[in-house]
Amino acid sequence: MVISRENTFYIGKNMKIIQITDLHIDKENENPFDIDVRKNLLDTLDSIRSYEPDHLVLTGDLCCIDGQNEIYQWIHAVMENFGVPYDVIAGNHDDSLMIAESFQRTSLLNGKEFYFAKRIGKYPCLFLDSSIGKHSKNQLNWLKRQLHQHDDAITVFMHHPPIKAGVPFMDNKHALQDMEEIQSIFFDHRHTVNVFCGHYHVEKNLQIKNLNIHITPSCFFQIDQREEDFKVDHHRTAFRLIELNNGVLSSTVRYLAGNKLGVVKS
Repeated sequence: MVISRENTFYIGKNMKIIQITDLHIDKENENPFDIDVRKNLLDTLDSIRSYEPDHLVLTGDLCCIDGQNEIYQWIHAVMENFGVPYDVIAGNHDDSLMIAESFQRTSLLNGKEFYFAKRIGKYPCLFLDSSIGKHSKNQLNWLKRQLHQHDDAITVFMHHPPIKAGVPFMDNKHALQDMEEIQSIFFDHRHTVNVFCGHYHVEKNLQIKNLNIHITPSCFFQIDQREEDFKVDHHRTAFRLIELNNGVLSSTVRYLAGNKLGVVKS
């Protein structure tokens, strides 16, 4: 069963991008929270193939607890075999250096941080590194320069949402530490900044000034948005389809059943 939510607004250029976030892959035969996380990723990739995406972006928390080469190498092999161009960034459960090495992208390292700019098709995108819960001064200065160079709307992929999102457990305990500083940089851009992120294990769309923020649900499980303490809402997994077609950006979240052990899929 697949359920969708859609949000559409103006942007430009024709492209299909799939965002997958918060995979939390563990070692082989390890099933955190009794969830087959490796099958979750494989099922997601099977599902998105029919959309014929031009590009995939994995927005962090590839590893379950801490960055491990064995896990990154497994994900790298899976993504290379999938055969669609992709990018990857680090989350707070990742190691930026290990990711760059395992995915053969060490040329994109800036010291110990893994952030970069590129075009997906003709579309300018920025990829940030918030793996330590904030951004270095060097990375923030780089972000300012990048935004200054683009006199148009721009898309940013990052792990942490750059705003509190009304999810008490995450807002109170796991929010981005330099939120006000990075917001200020985004607000200084004269055009729309479209942020696609994860980390919160919820689906949420927020808008403040020129900043449109799309929080994509996890490929692991989703968190109850009403609770002060940690509580799993449900075990459906999700990915986001970002379509840029004839001047319209359409952002659609697609849900899959997930692989909670002992649960019969309907």
